[in-house]
Amino acid sequence: MIKDIKGLHHVTSMAADASANNAFFTNTLGMRRVKKTVNFDAPEVYHLYYGDEVGTPGSVMTYFPFGQMPKGRRGAGEVGVTEFAIPTGGVQFWKQRLASEGVTGLADGTVFGEKRLSFDGPDGDSFALVESDARGRTAWTQGGVPDEVAILGFRGARFALKDVHATGELLTFMGYQKAETEGDVTRYVIEGGNAADTIDLQQLSSSTPTAGQGAGSVHHIAFAVEDRAAQLRVRQALMDTGYQVTPVIDRDYFWAIYFRTPGGVLFEIATNEPGFDRDEDTAHLGEALKLPTRYEPHRSKIENLLPPLAS
Repeated sequence: MIKDIKGLHHVTSMAADASANNAFFTNTLGMRRVKKTVNFDAPEVYHLYYGDEVGTPGSVMTYFPFGQMPKGRRGAGEVGVTEFAIPTGGVQFWKQRLASEGVTGLADGTVFGEKRLSFDGPDGDSFALVESDARGRTAWTQGGVPDEVAILGFRGARFALKDVHATGELLTFMGYQKAETEGDVTRYVIEGGNAADTIDLQQLSSSTPTAGQGAGSVHHIAFAVEDRAAQLRVRQALMDTGYQVTPVIDRDYFWAIYFRTPGGVLFEIATNEPGFDRDEDTAHLGEALKLPTRYEPHRSKIENLLPPLAS
């Protein structure tokens, strides 16, 4: 069993419009844009990162806004819901705030004893705010949301699957423990990591269509390890079990490896090092356009292709 996973690192999704995406996360949700860079494989497309003050692993939602990309199709084999943690007692505030902002899909309830508010993102993304203990986390305090209800980071994520058993076995191998089942959802929790420590597996009907990726779809979900040595141990353990894992890729702010899971979800294992302050000081994270070294000679052309974003 792998012992190096520390919970979630980040979740990466796709969007249709960069400006709308930026406004939703920085204004409506009050999160901080901690990095403005580009897709390593398509430099004409932004890669935007939102999180807490410093982009702590377990707090970071990232997006590829692919212009006028068609919306994704919900179905089996995807991260169905991305779940953010908010302080206990915060659901009612957020219900009123999101309604006033015209956010759709609002529905509150309780799952696994935790109060939650489900809602849609600008591209039909499926999100939930879950009341949770802070566990040492501090929310971004300059996003226009009162400190006592602001988003702390991730609570976890819910996968939508036709067969939860194979993915459950993988999670167990990765260090997660099966906790409890409520209806068609089974929760897995990892001990000793960060506060973004839950993965819920939702069992769908065998007749559920397979999800189709597009705007509003999660592209991949990343799990955190402390450093490159831990990442190499995880990579070897996965390969020894038969998974096809990519070589280590330098993503400037972390090192990454990827593999496809039995349920179809793309997993990444990302390092907590070096962090988002490696090329910007904390006071100015996410302000300037940061480019991978190989694209720096083409900065002027790339800047002309990218739409302007509000600060």
